[in-house]
Amino acid sequence: MGERFLRRDWVVVMVTALLTALAGEVKLVPFDGDLFRFGLGSITFFLLILIWPPVSVLRTGIVTGLTVVCFRSVWDLLFEIMPLAESFINHLPAFLFYFIFALGLHLIEVNRYKTYPLLLGAWAALFEFFGNGAEDLIRHEFLSQANLTLREWAILAGVALLRSYFAIGLYGSMIISEQKKRVEEMLRVGAELYVETLYLEKSIDHIEQITASSHDLYRKLKQDSHDLGKQALLIAQEIHEVKKDSQRILSGLTKVTEQKRDLDFSLSDVLNLTVHANERYSQRLKKTITFHVKQEVNFKTDKPIPLLALLNNLTANAVEAIADSGEIQFDILEESGEICFFVKDTGVGIPDEDISIVFEPGYTTKFNDKGVAATGIGLSHVLDIVQAFHGRIEIETPDTGTIFQVCLPVNTIRKRGE
Repeated sequence: MGERFLRRDWVVVMVTALLTALAGEVKLVPFDGDLFRFGLGSITFFLLILIWPPVSVLRTGIVTGLTVVCFRSVWDLLFEIMPLAESFINHLPAFLFYFIFALGLHLIEVNRYKTYPLLLGAWAALFEFFGNGAEDLIRHEFLSQANLTLREWAILAGVALLRSYFAIGLYGSMIISEQKKRVEEMLRVGAELYVETLYLEKSIDHIEQITASSHDLYRKLKQDSHDLGKQALLIAQEIHEVKKDSQRILSGLTKVTEQKRDLDFSLSDVLNLTVHANERYSQRLKKTITFHVKQEVNFKTDKPIPLLALLNNLTANAVEAIADSGEIQFDILEESGEICFFVKDTGVGIPDEDISIVFEPGYTTKFNDKGVAATGIGLSHVLDIVQAFHGRIEIETPDTGTIFQVCLPVNTIRKRGE
């Protein structure tokens, strides 16, 4: 395990060094000569340190500095026809830049400042400025290059600030994007669990009824047959244990699916998640489906999980109802204190005689390749969610496809204060 971790760290170090050396060739030479340069090397080095933190930032800086010097020397040998020794000496001051930059990041323990981007950017700019200053001093003292003027020092400081905060910005955008993906995934999982929670709540209600019936049977039987009464009581006790286990599971699921106030989602966010999820679903089913969205109202909601569960079920049904290719249209509008969702598809449609039973558990028109019916619990759960919000759901059957209309009171899903 330790050897594998060590190998991985050296891979990180070498990748950082090589990418920094390559990025350094994308450069701007601001002053006289072609050795002192502003390139993408320092941005790349800093960004990679933040993305893939090595075990030792200082060691990474040393290896990167040496790699940059060697890379530039070989480049001069191959393309500039310059003796290797001369080129190596000319580029050696660049090593000092990466060493000082890494030393500074090492001393402040860079990982501690990742949650303070403004402060981290200031530290990085300072270390880069010192690194560039040390590099210029070496070039002036040992390579007889002209010393920088005050104006050129100001340019160094400005570029250091620009490059440091540019790297911080890139890192921040990557982190935000990754966090958004995780939250979206959590929301999708939460929506699936929410549906299962509804199903479990129904099961607990049935268990309660069975437990009461078993106790009633026990009271009747114990008068006529002690053995049968005892057996009925045992059954009631076992069912009661099942109920307690189910309640514990329900409690755990509820903690996962309860609406978190710190999740800042709007109706458009929920709708986008629904569309993206079902685009992937249609591709998995090898169907060509075009999604259209017409949204006249948008606001923050603190009920993203049940809304996603509701829309996802309706949309997945629409995808499954379309044979090979078709369209799904979403319309969202507000009227008379209600928010209404219209989900229209160009699928096979629902027979008029089935409309009155589509929300009953077990109803399905879907069968697999072996002729086995689907579970048929999707629309029954949709109805449960709608009723939980004190809303209503209606079905229209035009000449082509199906239209589901769901209307919910705005105050049941709108975030307070919006």
